[in-house]
Amino acid sequence: MGALREPILPLTLDVSDLPSVAFGQRNTTWLANVFFMTIEGMMFALMFAAYFYLRTRSTSWPPGHFPPALTFGLANAVVFVVSVAPARWVQKRAPTGDRTAIRNGLFVLALFATLATVLRVFEFTTLNCRWTDNAYASTVWVLIGMHTGHLLTEFIETIVLFAVALTPRMEGTRLADAAINSDYWYFVVVSGLLMDFVIYGTTRFL
Repeated sequence: MGALREPILPLTLDVSDLPSVAFGQRNTTWLANVFFMTIEGMMFALMFAAYFYLRTRSTSWPPGHFPPALTFGLANAVVFVVSVAPARWVQKRAPTGDRTAIRNGLFVLALFATLATVLRVFEFTTLNCRWTDNAYASTVWVLIGMHTGHLLTEFIETIVLFAVALTPRMEGTRLADAAINSDYWYFVVVSGLLMDFVIYGTTRFL
């Protein structure tokens, strides 16, 4: 009898049972978003460091100015905190493919983003300094301006995703995009709250 031959393995791999859309860490776009937020987070960290360095060089704070008014800054902080709820709702519903729930969640999140943007416009008028006044004023304006750029980016992205959710195109990778959009909104919220503490808190308590 001849030697038994080993079975010939197929040259192709059947991947038909694998999901067509990946969520969370299995999605390369999610990883790219994390890298992007890391870079942007470092920018905020550098500006915070510059702010606190200036604080060590001054006996009075803020130097030559009244502290920024709390009204719109505090209102925006509340908006940011509450807005986490619809962002989390969209993120939890996206893997289910429930377009109605996703559409409603994106609509509510877009409303919060709109309100935060409007409040930010008024917030600029209550900083009690001009960006050209001194180093403190320039740092405050750069911080709030930088965060406003992220807020506007997220506002536009949410509006676009909501528009897509109104069509049958909200499926496949678009569902993953909706979930990833919530991650970026969390970044906007956390960086905004940290910025509020720096701009409004340290001028009163440090």
